[in-house]
Amino acid sequence: MDGHGEMGLIGENFDPGFVGRMKEDGYEIRSESDNFDVASGDDQDAAADGPSKKKKYHRHTPRQIQELESFFKECPHPDEKQRMELSRRLGLEGKQIKFWFQNRRTQMKTQLERHENVILRQENDKLRAENDLLKQAMTTPICNSCGGPAVPGEISYEQHQLRIENARLKDELTRICALTNKFLGRPLSSSGSPIPPHSLNSNLELAVGRNGFGGLNNAGTSLPMGFEFGDGSMMPIVKPMVNEMQYDRSAFVDVALSAMDELIKMAQMDNPLWIKGLGGGMESLNVEEYKRNFSSCIGLKPSSYATEATKATGLVYLRGLALVEALMDANRWVEMFPCMISRAATIDVLSSGTGVTRDNELQVMDAEFQVLSPLVPVRQVRFIRFCKQHSEGVWAVVDVSIDPSQDATDTQMFPNCRRLPSGCVIQDVDTKCSKITWVEHSEYDDSAVHHLLQPLLSSGFGFGAHRWLATLQRQCDCMAILMSQDIPGENNTGITPAGRKSMIKLAQRMTYNFCAGVCASSIHKWDKLSVGNVGEDVRVMTRKNINDPGEPHGVVLSAATSVWMPVTQERLFDFLRDERMRSEWDILSNGGPMQEMVHVAKGMGHGNCVSLLRGSAINANENNMLILQETWSDASGALVVYAPVDISSMSVVMNGGDSAYVALLPSGFAILPGISPSYHGGRSESNGALVKPEIDGSIVSGCLLTVGFQILVNNVPTAKLTVESVETVNNLISCTIQKIKAALTVT
Repeated sequence: MDGHGEMGLIGENFDPGFVGRMKEDGYEIRSESDNFDVASGDDQDAAADGPSKKKKYHRHTPRQIQELESFFKECPHPDEKQRMELSRRLGLEGKQIKFWFQNRRTQMKTQLERHENVILRQENDKLRAENDLLKQAMTTPICNSCGGPAVPGEISYEQHQLRIENARLKDELTRICALTNKFLGRPLSSSGSPIPPHSLNSNLELAVGRNGFGGLNNAGTSLPMGFEFGDGSMMPIVKPMVNEMQYDRSAFVDVALSAMDELIKMAQMDNPLWIKGLGGGMESLNVEEYKRNFSSCIGLKPSSYATEATKATGLVYLRGLALVEALMDANRWVEMFPCMISRAATIDVLSSGTGVTRDNELQVMDAEFQVLSPLVPVRQVRFIRFCKQHSEGVWAVVDVSIDPSQDATDTQMFPNCRRLPSGCVIQDVDTKCSKITWVEHSEYDDSAVHHLLQPLLSSGFGFGAHRWLATLQRQCDCMAILMSQDIPGENNTGITPAGRKSMIKLAQRMTYNFCAGVCASSIHKWDKLSVGNVGEDVRVMTRKNINDPGEPHGVVLSAATSVWMPVTQERLFDFLRDERMRSEWDILSNGGPMQEMVHVAKGMGHGNCVSLLRGSAINANENNMLILQETWSDASGALVVYAPVDISSMSVVMNGGDSAYVALLPSGFAILPGISPSYHGGRSESNGALVKPEIDGSIVSGCLLTVGFQILVNNVPTAKLTVESVETVNNLISCTIQKIKAALTVT
């Protein structure tokens, strides 16, 4: 399969009987040796005149492929009239159009079947693991009353009775402390000191467990919806943002249930709660209608906060259970949304759920959300995440911020944002894909946001539902390709299938580090610099790398800024990723065009790939340096990230070696959907009527370009940073922006 998604009908596991049936129906069947391309009419006539001549097949042009892909997304099975219209518009024969759609459907079916097989194998492994745990539990039974061995003969009768009495007393103490917490607002031990979470006995029933909420009901009232609480100890996946959590768990259960109810209603409701955009895509919340239908479950909105709320719906080629697994695992959640989440941690698991479906799982999580611009502060949020399976093949996952009054650790822990009931409703359409309805509802302090980015956030294009959904769709396409036996690519001489996957893994790390440098997330310890000669919209930071083998050791300088570009996102993206135009702005090109040596596709979308570039005019002293580049574009924006790498390291990666030891410092560009600076919070200047910005509408006439560079200024970690180094990287950003504007004739 080539990089544009064309493929033949003959596969590794193809049914020969199917080939015969296709030939009987009059279809032309070709193998991979035919280059997967349909011959033109002239070539077929020439072959008829001279049977000794070999057929010549011509590849479709990129424009033809793009048109066919766009039409395939809308209608995978075009009728005769539609095929003739495409034939006329693209200059292709009707048979070529017919063959292309047949091949494209076969390709999609093959990828989805491989993806489904991987998911089924994962589920089978989980069932085997659960079976092993059950067998182990049967061999070493535990007494439910005292926590000791289930066979009384192994201990004396007196010891057994003492353990039962000890368990009863601990249970009573726990209920008393929970009752005290209802009145004092914080957990207390019998001596009045706080009870650390790890001191609770995992074999006991908590005060908010089977004995009722807060220890007030001992009549056997069970928790709603099958909650089973753990021992209350923290289980961070990465280092949590604070060391302890003390809160009323029963209140969290109430908040989770209320948030789930609100999410389901908001996902199901339409107009007048949601106002559709001009293009029928993203929907924005009618705040007044929301206030009439819902009451806040986390307190009143601070007076200085602004509201953003959007809804989006779409299909993803991923089964619902697989998506639920990713959302309920903090590390996999970050990998699923790498440019939106800088870090996440599970602070506590209040309910582990039932079975492999994650039904009724309840967690407390920390996360940092980001927009790829230094002019937008990172949003730090602590929230409850609750998963519920509502019926066969239907799940809902909801997030809601913790009310500061319920968290005794720090009432001003994350002051710049709070997350109202947000999340997604997941419905399996078939065994191959699922329908996602995403609702995103937040309140944030917009005074800390630069005026250039305020329209982007207030319109919902910054952290809105359409960005989450577009990112999810792009990542699912990438995963489907990675789980295939072969990754599509072009110009891939000398790279193995394992090398392609290793190359994509290296590019993912490069992009992740680029986002961390642009947004100054807490995954790295940055020191912000204030230098008089640096522009006020340029953020310059520095850090020292001593131990990380994935980066050069020494002092790293990072600089980033965002500017308004009155050109379309598509035009700017095509210009920046075009290796032939790279000499217009990149000093690493040495004034000449770059040549693409390796091309690995990451999806069916326009320009979603990882490339390896080499300059055509590199001198003898620099012939050991290449450029690794990742590009993607979707409805949420676009990205072009690159880093210089040496040939010896990349040769190891291209042969399937470990990419973790390839040292690189990424630079690049992030393109955000453009809301014109004249856009004033959704209201026109003349009459104040509500106006919804659209990507393809007249209000949006440009885009926002974020430029970021990370440079090693000294290979000695203890070296002092000089003013000249700061001025150099500042001038690099300014010159790069000026060159881009000049090349695009932007005034």
